[in-house]
Amino acid sequence: MTLHPFPPKLPHLSRRSFLGLGAAATGAVLLSACGAAETATPTTVTPRDGGRLRAVFAGGGAQEVLDPHKTNLYADVARANALYDKLVEYGDDLGPVPRLATDWSPNADATTWTVELRPAVFHDGRPVRAADVLYSYQRILEPTNALRPRASLEVIDIARSRQINDHTIEFVCKRPCGDLANVLAAFGAYIIPDGTTDFSRPIGSGPFTFASFEPGRSFVAQRFTDYWNGAPHIEELEILTAPDETARINALLGGQVEYADDLGVTSARTYQTDSRMQILRSPRSSMSGFAMKVDRPPFDNLDLRRAMFALVDREELVGTVLGGTGVVGNDLFGKDTEYYASDLPQRSLDLDEAKALIRKAGVQNTTIELQTTGSTNGFVEAANIFAEQAGRAGLNIEVKVGEGSTFWTRTLDEGVLSSFRSGAMPIETHLAQRMLSNSSKNYTQWRRPEFDALFAVASESTDDEVRARAYRDMQTQLYTEGGLLVWGFSDGLHGLAPNVAGMAQNAPSNTLGYARFDKVWLS
Repeated sequence: MTLHPFPPKLPHLSRRSFLGLGAAATGAVLLSACGAAETATPTTVTPRDGGRLRAVFAGGGAQEVLDPHKTNLYADVARANALYDKLVEYGDDLGPVPRLATDWSPNADATTWTVELRPAVFHDGRPVRAADVLYSYQRILEPTNALRPRASLEVIDIARSRQINDHTIEFVCKRPCGDLANVLAAFGAYIIPDGTTDFSRPIGSGPFTFASFEPGRSFVAQRFTDYWNGAPHIEELEILTAPDETARINALLGGQVEYADDLGVTSARTYQTDSRMQILRSPRSSMSGFAMKVDRPPFDNLDLRRAMFALVDREELVGTVLGGTGVVGNDLFGKDTEYYASDLPQRSLDLDEAKALIRKAGVQNTTIELQTTGSTNGFVEAANIFAEQAGRAGLNIEVKVGEGSTFWTRTLDEGVLSSFRSGAMPIETHLAQRMLSNSSKNYTQWRRPEFDALFAVASESTDDEVRARAYRDMQTQLYTEGGLLVWGFSDGLHGLAPNVAGMAQNAPSNTLGYARFDKVWLS
């Protein structure tokens, strides 16, 4: 396995070339992409079967669950990837890769899609059927459940959708859907057996079967020999959680784990030549920023939001917090991905403008609390630097470091300003899950009917030019009036023990190859 030296030239995500309008015509391309995403190990190296791989992630404490539709943290993703499958997943370029679905094709006006399932079985031997898919999506779409994938799947009229046979589903859409593949790949849209309500001993169709789980501490799974994509090489997978980066690094260096997720730039540079650790990079995996809630004082004042955009020194934040792995952001999600509005002027530090806008907003003597947590790498450092930068413009920001396991739940609705980070995903998924009036993860509380209408235009059209214009107009609104201050993008950095081989290369977070261990072996 070839791992990048630190720091290499930064790769860029390629643009997606497939819109999901009939997978049959491009099936060969998609299937080869699937293989490429799963392992970049040279074919001359013979995998070795057996052993237990232990991986450590930042966790959610005692509140952790094994319900895959409640996936939120990277540790949740790793557990869900072990136990479950989606119909479609994102590849390295954020394009669609078939998983349980092998083909999806629309009718003439893209209001009905036919999806074909591959032969696969759940851990208890039952075949994966159309009924399981329909049940999974019905559960996600139930309004009282408030599950994250709901915003992406909302276009599906689940009551009118049906199974044609056990391996064929007809999805009826509430309106034309130009890109069903992206809908099926939504974050958290895993398939569970029909009728499942109890996740204490979960059953999925993924590469590992459940063995044990202690929330906030340890999850153990075992090789599933009948996995449709080939049995894993390792016999057992254990996923542990640790509250901070130092604990994760010490566990790896001390031989207690073989994989440590989410390392900081300083740590990666420090250990790049250490024989006890390999450094694995996930290109452009992370967006870093701050979320301002636009529905309440003081950030319901547009002048203050514009002041925040002007007072931030992005170069200082990127250079200090992200180092050689980072590039500056421009208050928009999805840099270098399809539909990103790269033509909007790059913002830069303008203290004079910031001071004038702060005076205009009348908040010179206001103290604003910035909520952050030490459980996410770089958050506290970035928050403190940002507070210093705001002080130079005459704005008082007080950094409050809170408990990590409840941070994301708490800051979704509470407070006015918080640290924010996101893994990679298509721009349309980000908009659906975070920026629409009914989005379940709307951290900025951005709600605009005209914005929602533009999203409907983009998602309904099969004309890529129409879609591109709509997404460009939506990003223009966010750029000029939104509450998400995006100051940087960076690669994800992870530590591996010297004997770990087969990890996917160049797999951004939230894509097929990230936090997956079914193609890994211990040499």
